[in-house]
Amino acid sequence: MLSKNILTTLAYYDIMDYPMTSFEIWKYLTAISNFQFPRLPKPGTGGQAISNKIQNNDEIKFSLQDVVKELDSDNLKKLIEEYRGFYFLKGRQSLVEQRIKRNKISESKYRILLRVASVLRLVPYVRMVAVTGRLAMKNADEKSDLDLLIALKHGKIFTGRILVTLIVHLLGKRRYKGKITNRVCLNYFITTKSLGIDLKDLYSASEYFFISPLFGLETFKEFQEKNSWIKNYKINYQEDGHVSQKILPDTYFTKLFRKTGEKLLNFIFIERTLKNWQIKRINRNPKTHQAGSLVTANDSALIFLPSPQGPKIYEKFQEQLSALI
Repeated sequence: MLSKNILTTLAYYDIMDYPMTSFEIWKYLTAISNFQFPRLPKPGTGGQAISNKIQNNDEIKFSLQDVVKELDSDNLKKLIEEYRGFYFLKGRQSLVEQRIKRNKISESKYRILLRVASVLRLVPYVRMVAVTGRLAMKNADEKSDLDLLIALKHGKIFTGRILVTLIVHLLGKRRYKGKITNRVCLNYFITTKSLGIDLKDLYSASEYFFISPLFGLETFKEFQEKNSWIKNYKINYQEDGHVSQKILPDTYFTKLFRKTGEKLLNFIFIERTLKNWQIKRINRNPKTHQAGSLVTANDSALIFLPSPQGPKIYEKFQEQLSALI
């Protein structure tokens, strides 16, 4: 079983051009049931079907030592390779140098986001700022934007979103139109009472296991608790397993500044007016209604994914496993 899990993990992250260390394979170990381990095909035989059903991982745990030992097994040696401490599918050695390069690029982009987050922690109603996407994986390229997930005080999501967007725009870091490189993508807002991710699939499990907080440690811990479903896809998921050392503190000054702004803006008509205005704009946007779009606009979440990557990546993942089999 462990060999299947390791191969499944490497196949999934290969779609994102992401070779992995033995520790990363162990940490992000992926489980899918009914996956038959690839064998050398016999003449005249066909492939086997792959199931999308996720197995129950409540009782399944593997140690790092188990993974390291299994990586040296004969079954896996037929299908994977190792170079400079990274493991990958056969023929993908070029990804190692690319990942090392992207790690350096990601570090510079991370510093940009830390500066943005240091200002956002002063914004009324902001409770958490976290990095998602390729940057959270330290796998961003030079042209990548900067994905953030923002958690706002419940009942103030529309006011909070406008304030965050305005501040990021004034900082010259908001992504819009053709301005993409090193710009902040503000497409995911939730509240302190809606920290659980509704879309529970393999892509979301990976996305929110890699998530890295920049500000709002306590809210981030609640976020992890609310998304414990990730362990159904990631065998070794731990709710306290990933907290960035670069997280910004919530000081006396930042709390005072934020609370002062919240008192000044604490009028029901402000939230109500901004809600009506934003809902109308969102509904008028053609991207909201295009096929396959994932757009949510309510008191619990403001999510703008007109072309979500999850289905595309999962389709490629299935093709990858089929090719291996």
